[in-house]
Amino acid sequence: MKERFLAYIKFEKRYSSNTVTAYQTDLDQFFGYLQQQYNISDISLVNPPIIRSWLVYLMEGRTGARSVNRKLSALKSFYKFLLREGVLAENPMRKIISPKVPKRLPAFIDKDKMEVLLDHVEFGEGYPGMRDRMIVEMFYSTGMRLTELVNLKETDIDFHHDTLKVLGKRNKERLIPFSRKFESMLIAYMEEKRKNFGVSIDLFLTDKGKKIYTKMVYRIVTRYLGEVTTMEKKSPHVLRHTFATHLLNNGAELNAVKELLGHASLAATQVYTHNTIDKLKRIYKQAHPKA
Repeated sequence: MKERFLAYIKFEKRYSSNTVTAYQTDLDQFFGYLQQQYNISDISLVNPPIIRSWLVYLMEGRTGARSVNRKLSALKSFYKFLLREGVLAENPMRKIISPKVPKRLPAFIDKDKMEVLLDHVEFGEGYPGMRDRMIVEMFYSTGMRLTELVNLKETDIDFHHDTLKVLGKRNKERLIPFSRKFESMLIAYMEEKRKNFGVSIDLFLTDKGKKIYTKMVYRIVTRYLGEVTTMEKKSPHVLRHTFATHLLNNGAELNAVKELLGHASLAATQVYTHNTIDKLKRIYKQAHPKA
């Protein structure tokens, strides 16, 4: 049933490949625990106390609350599938309470540091330098995800309307606008790319002209963020957080930011308002005579 479930979330639910892989790993871990601790291979024999014992096992092994909740999410989806298929009559996950996760504000780069990065840091000569700079600009100017950037095609760019077509989670498309300045940079980058490698469908390429890959993009972003910040997290997602936070700090509506980020619900976007409120509190304390 596990393989049928994985095929279901991949082809019918259209979960991302990363999510499918994570769910497969979590289920394998759960089944391994059942076999090792209880000698159980029949899923119908699993009850709430057994599932709770797995949670205790994970947390005693120093698995964080966020990771435990992700594993629970995989398990909940799997049991819903089993009910849907008529394999089980009752869902033992109904009595399982997820551990509380401490609130963690998204890390972002200050505006002045982003200005230093984009206006004063040297990205190098030729195509590799232009590509690296374009990648950083792309993340900061659009707020897109790492996998979305890696899979960008030249045909996704509409220079007539100044928009990018992005294929997000669960194959949901969205349009992201870009500025005239960004358009000029993008045109110059594409000309340099064609000069080096000819016509290419993929927007971003390696130094050898192959499609760029996620680990390479991660290394590029980490390297250049390290030029302007000592914060522990230096990743493409930090630039996504920075994009959202800077928009909200400059008066953007929450719903608009939600659409730009491709969030399914407003709750996912609201986490960025905490950073905005913190800034407002600082301004209030500095400026109000009674503060």
